[in-house]
Order: sequence, then C-alpha cells, then structure tokens
Amino acid sequence: MTNTFELRKPEPLLIVISGPSGVGKDSVVQRMMERGLPFHFVVTATTREKRESEVHGRDYLFVSDDEFAHMIEHNELLEYAIVYGDYKGIPKQGVREAFASGMDVIMRVDVQGAESVRKVAPEALLIFITCEGEDELERRLRERKTETADSLSLRIATARKELQRIEAFDYVIVNQDFHLDDTVNKVRGIIESEHLRVTHRKVDLG
Repeated sequence: MTNTFELRKPEPLLIVISGPSGVGKDSVVQRMMERGLPFHFVVTATTREKRESEVHGRDYLFVSDDEFAHMIEHNELLEYAIVYGDYKGIPKQGVREAFASGMDVIMRVDVQGAESVRKVAPEALLIFITCEGEDELERRLRERKTETADSLSLRIATARKELQRIEAFDYVIVNQDFHLDDTVNKVRGIIESEHLRVTHRKVDLG
C-alpha cells in the first residue's frame, strides 16, 4: 500500500497582539524581542509625537502627516485608523518581506486596528491582551502619567469600550502585573499550537 500522507510545512502566521491602552501589549512585544523569539515584528507607523523613552523604528515609525497621507494614497498600509487624534497604520511592505522569508509576522495594534486586519486578512491570528478588570485598567492608565487630564479621560473611556470587543478575537490572555514572561510564554504557546493545526491558516494580503 502506498503511503500518501505527507506533512506540509506550516504557513507563516499573521499574528495580531491587541487590547486596550494600559494592558501591557507594548511590554509583551518588547519582551518577545528581548528574548530573541523567532518572529518578524512589524513596526506601526504613527503621526503622533514621540515620547521621550521611545525609539524611532523600534517602538513606532514616527512620520509626518504628509508622509502618512502618501502611504494612504499609494495603498502602502495594511490597515490604518485615527487613534486619539493621531493616525496609526501597518505598512504592507514589512509584512510581505517577512512572509517571503517564511517567518511568522507579529504586529501590535489597537482593538480597532485588529478588527480592520481581520477584514483584510480573515485568517490572521488575533490575540487579545487584557488585565484583571476595569478598575485595574484604570489604575494602570493613571499611573503611566503620560497624558493630560482630558486625554486620560478619553483613554479610560475608550479602553472600557474596547474590553467589550473581546468576542472578535481568537484568544484572550490576562497580563498580570509582574508576570510578563508568563504572558509571553502563553503567546508563544498559542502560536506553537496554531502551527500544529491540521488545517493551517493561510493569509493572503492581495
């Protein structure tokens, strides 16, 4: 009898790390980078001002309004949206280059952006990062001290709304204080499990 079974090489995944402001999604992605995990991290482009601790090209691609408009006009963004008065978007080129190399692609976007990615790439893997509850989320946002009073109120209200969008995601992880590596391990475990699926996710960016 001829054995026709043949293992296929897993398709590279498009992995979206998302969640409300304050849950630690930036910290999760940063720790994954520090640990040298075998993923390609796509950097989000934004028109907002760079914070003192941020590095251009690592945390975000900080661009002008005109540069962002050029990317929109030339269809260079996988998704984009206005977030707290500033534009944010994911450049397509970085995603395509990573896929061409066979690497999994990880991007960090807000909840609105994650839902936009799902529309463009239905087979994307969406992971929702959250914290223990709304009170904990508000505490974290207040302790960051990076916003004006009005901006903080807007972030808190938006974050509370975003917590209600969890049904749009494939997985949810509670990122507890002082357990960042546990969260990263859970993200990695989800990705490894997805590569063991009989039917692989196949992302087509068009």
